Parts: sequence; structure tokens; C-alpha cells
Amino acid sequence: MEDPGKGAAVVAFVSQKDGVGKSTLARGLAREAVKSGLEAKICDLDTQQGTSVEWRRRLDEGVDPAISVEAFRTADQALAQVVHYDLLIIDVPARASEETQKIAERASLVMQPTNPALDDLGPAVRLFNELITAGIPRARLVFALNHVLTDAEEQAAREYLREAGYEVLSGFLPSKTSYRDAQNHGRSVTETRIDALNAKAHRLIQSLINKVDAMADHPASPPD
Repeated sequence: MEDPGKGAAVVAFVSQKDGVGKSTLARGLAREAVKSGLEAKICDLDTQQGTSVEWRRRLDEGVDPAISVEAFRTADQALAQVVHYDLLIIDVPARASEETQKIAERASLVMQPTNPALDDLGPAVRLFNELITAGIPRARLVFALNHVLTDAEEQAAREYLREAGYEVLSGFLPSKTSYRDAQNHGRSVTETRIDALNAKAHRLIQSLINKVDAMADHPASPPD
């Protein structure tokens, strides 16, 4: 990821539907970033759901490293935090909006998790298509697969998204209760009690980190 002196990277987690794993991956990225020594913050714009903010239970559980999480009502309020951190992670409410576009314009990377069902893949592709129509470069848009049940399901979803013209991160998160249990206790998906599941989560999060690093050479324009 970017060195602190180069200005913060902004990663926006967006979706067309709720329940696809935005907060899950935002937490995973934040944990790995802070563990590596970066100053990272999760900005939760989904004031109705507040899933990322609920992760303050990490402090109650005494889990290290501590992660900064805060709710914001507007994109401008969240983006103002960029001067204080090396990595700003923004959890955007589901469905396209002017706020989604504003954050996407500033983001180094726009990440959209999706479930592998066609009922989820179709709307997910339409959201990215809308962002491209609004002027967001395709290179900044990337998918991650979540709630996967089988390898065949993963491959089918990956092919669908690639045929739609979008990049998909390596790895995926299988649908496992251990991931939910870890988050219920303030941990990320890389901090479960099962090494094999941690390894799967690490592969996906590392793929995301690698993409953020790659985009660091092509920063987005700052907001007006």
C-alpha cells in the first residue's frame, strides 16, 4: 500500500444490494492494513445499517490491533478524513446514488463484493455499468466473490463477471459460520479459529491489497 507520505489511498466498498459482504471485506482490509503498520480508518456511510460501526465491539472484546471506525452522514465528511490516514476505507450504502458517484470519483479503487447467484450478479454488473456511464474508469472497478458454496459456483460467477468486462479478485470467501462468529466477537475474517478459513480469507484480502498497491501509481483526482 501507499507510504504515508504519498497521501491516503481511498478504497470504496459499494453494492447494489444489502448483505453481499461490504462490511466484511472492509473490516478484513482494515485489519491487515493496521497490522502492517498503516494508519487506516473505516468510514461508515450506511447510517441505517451501521454494520461497520457495530464493529466497535472489537474494542469491547479487547482484540488487537484496534481499528478506527466512525459513522458519517455525507461523502464530503468522510473524504475529509483523508488527510489524517494512510488508508481510508469507505463503506457506502447499497444502491447507486450521488454520494456513491462522489466517492467513486475520489477513490483509488471501487470494490464491489457479490454473491454468486445470478440474482446478485446481474444487479452488481448494472451498478458498475452505471458508474462507468458516470465517468468512473473501468480500471478502478473490481469485484470480489463472497458467500460461495462450491468451486463450480465460484468459477461460474467469475466467468460471468469477466464476460461483463470486469476484473475479479483472486480467491473468494466461502459461506461459513466461522466467519460470522469471528465478526460477532470483533474479529475479521482473517482471525477465525480455523487456519484453513483464515488462509482463504488472507488470499482474498491480499489480492485486494495488491490491487490497491497497483492503483497507487494512478491516483484518482481529489474532490473539488
